[in-house]
Amino acid sequence: MAEISPLRRRMIEDMTVRNLSPATQQSYLHAVSKFSRYFGHSPDRLGLEDVRAFQVHLASTGISWASLNQTVCALRFFYGVTLGQDAIPERIAYAREPRKLPAVLSGEEVIRFLEAVSSLKARVALTTAYAAGLRVSEVTGLKVVDIDSDRMVMRIERGKGGKQRLVPVGRPAVQALDAYLVRGRPELARRGRGTPAIFLNARGGRLSRQSAWQVLQDAAERAGITSGVSPHMLRHSFATHLLSRGGDLRAVQELLGHASLSTTQIYTAVDAERLIEAYRSAHPRA
Repeated sequence: MAEISPLRRRMIEDMTVRNLSPATQQSYLHAVSKFSRYFGHSPDRLGLEDVRAFQVHLASTGISWASLNQTVCALRFFYGVTLGQDAIPERIAYAREPRKLPAVLSGEEVIRFLEAVSSLKARVALTTAYAAGLRVSEVTGLKVVDIDSDRMVMRIERGKGGKQRLVPVGRPAVQALDAYLVRGRPELARRGRGTPAIFLNARGGRLSRQSAWQVLQDAAERAGITSGVSPHMLRHSFATHLLSRGGDLRAVQELLGHASLSTTQIYTAVDAERLIEAYRSAHPRA
């Protein structure tokens, strides 16, 4: 095993102390390492002009704004926290996010999609994702103790940013979860009591995000849904459907675990767009 440099170890410790998720830590380390390799120097010997040149290089490769901003976050953390150079992070510019409305499914498409999921485990997991507006990582992290069937709520222990929240969930989804757990408990016990996750892979470990994403793609293809397929597809649909039924915007913000109300507001624009499309379909000459 390759020895970890003192600088890398310090960055790992800084991220661990601040409770950054393992996925975020890996992403930050990868970005800083890529930055270092591009110039052939240790990153603590590189400055703001080098960061700017690296951003220009990444932009020229056609990298997505999300990936570019992920690198920005990593470099801002590295300079501001690990190196303690407070003046640099605020001068590392973020890429401007293009305004794009998320694709959502209609109620009928959601039913068709879920019915196309062949595996019981995957179907219950994705039904739960839609019923509570969960991220894929939040679904795969659900534990038995997180489900309160009597109150029909579930606890999201580690949402984005390490935040906890309680989410109400409908009776059909709770019943589906309970039925799955009754059938799944022998499997959980047989494959290791130390694994708390509800949805396990074939080896008895936590179901990965990649596995869930593959199931989602396969089911969408079988259901004839060819556009807008993404890990957030059901979450986007949940939020849009809730608002279209008169849900309060700030309440939806809390349900989704959004830090900013402006993030949730995009779903009001999605709903308006769907109304316009429905009107045009009904009045093609208008």
